[in-house]
Amino acid sequence: MDLIKIGRFISNCRKEKKITQEQLAEKLYVTDRAVSKWERGLSLPDASKMLDLCNILDINVNELLNGEKINMKDYSKKTDELLLELAKQEELKNEKMMANMWILLITVFVFYISIMMLASLTLEEGPVLGIVISTSTVFALLVCFYALKLEVDAGYYECKKCHHRFTTTYLKALIAPHMSTTRYLKCPKCNKRTWSKKVMSK
Repeated sequence: MDLIKIGRFISNCRKEKKITQEQLAEKLYVTDRAVSKWERGLSLPDASKMLDLCNILDINVNELLNGEKINMKDYSKKTDELLLELAKQEELKNEKMMANMWILLITVFVFYISIMMLASLTLEEGPVLGIVISTSTVFALLVCFYALKLEVDAGYYECKKCHHRFTTTYLKALIAPHMSTTRYLKCPKCNKRTWSKKVMSK
């Protein structure tokens, strides 16, 4: 998705309608700085604002995200291209979240082991050592809970039996037995519990 092209398209459509950035911002209940960012290709409008923006500019969402007017002849092809691009971007976002999860877990594991070793070598038995150990353990657990949230939010779980790809709740993922990111979950399609592996795309 070409943000510069989309921004230029928004700007051109706005000018065709003889609307200033300030007027467009006022109609959408955003700041003129937000409109300026869209038009310079620095960001996209929020999903909640896209339909309103399209209505004001007399375009559709497909045209907005393609950054150009679409002939009816090319409409189906452009829609397919856009869906593929969105799927690719979702997959990249999910891969990034999973990479962040692993970096976070490895970092906290190294940190936790280092603190435990350092504390046991330098501190005598007593309340200070207990506080260091308990604080480090609580911190490590909190990071693990957050890492699980990243895992649940990224991608899908694939049922081993019917290969249906589905999402699950944080609580279900938390209590499910697991091996790394493969979890023993109930598939909503076949209603069987299987070792469902993590996948990045639908």
